[in-house]
Order: sequence, then structure tokens, then C-alpha cells
Amino acid sequence: MKALITGASSGIGRDMARVLAKKGYNLVLVARDIQRLDELKTELSKNNNIDIEAISMDLSLEENCKSLHKSVSDVDILINNAGFGDCGNFTHTDLNKELKMIKTNIVAYHILTKLYLIDMKAKDSGKILNVASIAGFMPGPLMATYYSTKSYVVRLSESIREELKKEKSNVKISILCPGPVNTNFNNVANVRFHLREANSFKVTEYTINKLLKGKFYIIPGFDVKLGIFFSHFVPSKWVAKITYKAQKRKI
Repeated sequence: MKALITGASSGIGRDMARVLAKKGYNLVLVARDIQRLDELKTELSKNNNIDIEAISMDLSLEENCKSLHKSVSDVDILINNAGFGDCGNFTHTDLNKELKMIKTNIVAYHILTKLYLIDMKAKDSGKILNVASIAGFMPGPLMATYYSTKSYVVRLSESIREELKKEKSNVKISILCPGPVNTNFNNVANVRFHLREANSFKVTEYTINKLLKGKFYIIPGFDVKLGIFFSHFVPSKWVAKITYKAQKRKI
């Protein structure tokens, strides 16, 4: 069994590699930071009898996503985890950073999901996990671009799930929708959370367990489940006001 993990050099991606390694999965680890990937590869190789391949690649480039699919075939699990955010008023945030965010958080997910899903449907087996966020269910003033990218991931995955159901396919797709998690995300996004941050490894263990059981919505934490539940019933303009106040405190 083989799992491909993007954004594997840190945070949730790194912990997913650790959990899947313990379960005996061969791993393909993808990220830009080859030093961290090699360190993780060395760590996992010591305690697990598995094959591990580390690939340094910038997935914000469309051609790299297609190249990755060509070079890595026969994947049993695809985990789209690479991504980042940014915080600030929409007219003040950096356009180039936002465009790279859209390419990483949306375009890369779209390409890899599509190409590997075609493969999985052909053999009628496989699992795809798209890492989304509680942000995908609500408006996100002061993090407008990031929230919008995660909304895309949620809606794309929900749509694919229904298609697979109607086709009676054995391929499963899931989305991980956490709240704040203690990872390097905060540094890249220029934010400081004032809410309790979940432990990355515990979130990962929970996620992999649900993924292997075929659960679609994977939402760690009762408070996050509650937040998503109420977001469906509260008017968007109210949610936006609440979110704005919460984001304002992060900056």
C-alpha cells in the first residue's frame, strides 16, 4: 500500500507520514523543503520497514503537479495537504502571495485530485483526503483569500463524493476540516490564534482513523463541529461580523 502526501515537511502532513508509516504504508513525501523531507525520511526509516521517497517540488506550478502524477503511479491514498494562508485587509495583502496561495490551495488540489481519481476509478479502489478547514464553511473577512480557497476544496470534494456515490464506486474521498492546529501555518499566515490550538499529532491520528473507515467529513473537536453546525443556520452577514472580530484579534 502506498500513500502520497503533499506538504509533508511539517505540521499535519509530517504527522500523517508518521501515522501511516506505523501502519506499514510506503510513502511518497512531497514538499519544497528537501532538508526537512530528508530528515523525516531518516526518522521514519529507522523504525519502519517501508519504502520512502522524498520529492522536492513547488506545487504552485501547474506543470509540477502534472509531472508528479506522471512520476508517481499506483497510489492507494492521496493526501492533498500542501497549502498556506495570509491575514490582513484584502486591499492591503500582497497580490503575488495570494495568487501563489490560490495556485497551491486550489489549482494543485484540483489537478492532483482529478488525475489520481481517474486512476483510482479505473481500478475501483483508493482514498483521497483533501485538507480543508472550518474556514471552508463561512466567510472570512481579513483572511478572505484563504477562506475562499478552502470553500473551493469543500465544494469540490462534496461534488465528487456524490458522483462517486451515484457511480457506486469503491473509491472514497474525504475532507479534513479542523479549527486552529498548532503548526507552522500561523507563521506563514502572519497570525496569532487566541483560541486553544489542537495538537497536530492527535488531529492526525483521529483523521487517519476516520479516513481508513471511509468517513467523508472529518472534523476533530466538538467545538469545531459545533461551529460548523451553527454556521449553516446563522445568516452569513452575522457570521462575517463574528469572524471579522476573531480575525482582528489575530493580527
